Amino acid sequence: MQGASCSWARTAHPHWGAPSSASAARSRPARCDHTAVKCSGAAGQLVPPQSCIAPPPAALHFGRRSALGLGASALLLALAPPLPSFAASSDWAPAVIRPELAPDQRLYDAADPQLRAAAQLLQDALNAQDVRQEEALWTKIIEGYGGLQSNWVPDLVGRALGNRGNARSRQGKLQEALADYNESIRICPWSVDAVLNRGVIMEALDRFDEAVADYRAVLAAAPADPAAYNNLGNAYAGLGDWAAAAEYYGRATQLVPAFAFAQENRALALYQLGQDNRAIKEMRSLARKYPESFPDVRAALTAALWEAGLQAEAEAEWQRCGDPRYRDRAWLRRERRWPPRLVVALEAFLDIRGVGS
Repeated sequence: MQGASCSWARTAHPHWGAPSSASAARSRPARCDHTAVKCSGAAGQLVPPQSCIAPPPAALHFGRRSALGLGASALLLALAPPLPSFAASSDWAPAVIRPELAPDQRLYDAADPQLRAAAQLLQDALNAQDVRQEEALWTKIIEGYGGLQSNWVPDLVGRALGNRGNARSRQGKLQEALADYNESIRICPWSVDAVLNRGVIMEALDRFDEAVADYRAVLAAAPADPAAYNNLGNAYAGLGDWAAAAEYYGRATQLVPAFAFAQENRALALYQLGQDNRAIKEMRSLARKYPESFPDVRAALTAALWEAGLQAEAEAEWQRCGDPRYRDRAWLRRERRWPPRLVVALEAFLDIRGVGS
């Protein structure tokens, strides 16, 4: 298996019936150890990364749109490698997102006691103390309101299904999460969130072609979505196309310059492509910006500097990494999914030998 850094799943927050603090769309890194990690913080705020390899207390938040012109994004998609031809499987079918079908939430009756109760239950799920409680609360919403005929029900239940899928993915229940995302996509064909999150599951299952298709579907509907560009880069890295991966990571950082994980992903992809000096420069910049909170960059810098013959600097970076998992070669290859060339370089450092030895 090949691949790159974290892919991002998104928690769906309806804007209706709940306190304003729940209205922000939250994103979470979801493909390190094949789990999702909860995030916190204010909408639109970017906070320093605690590496998604060590689950962060705070991570990336951004809006669904950016000032980037849609024409540039559409052009990039048009120039992308063509999607492979494949038939829908029993648990996956290509998504076509239709934003024009989104319900008008102004038509929801805010005085409806069932809607108000559902909104409170949704808030309880978002504030759950642990992932099992969160899953149980999403299930309560799905089972308690799925049979009602009110105009707000598909919106509520579809989002609850997607969020339960997130909770299940964080517990390693990938097939159950996939089923939830599929049902959410069916109920809410206007929403990009479930399609984005399903792509993360496809990556975790090593089904990278389907992940690419899901992320491309998201970008067709939301051409300025940085999480989708970052995740698309990861999917192409999983296919071994590191040039395409670097291109899409770069697009994510253009949309959100403070998107630290996408910046690191691009640096790692550039290293795989043999652009060592540029990659090391970008890694150094991230390490300076986040001196205490980015062990993945520290470990990557260790490997790159060792291969470059800068042993003393490599040793210094390693001392600041602080995460013992980077000694585990199998974890690096199968779970963290570093670029192959970087794994070889870190193995050489750990074995105190030259890369070519």
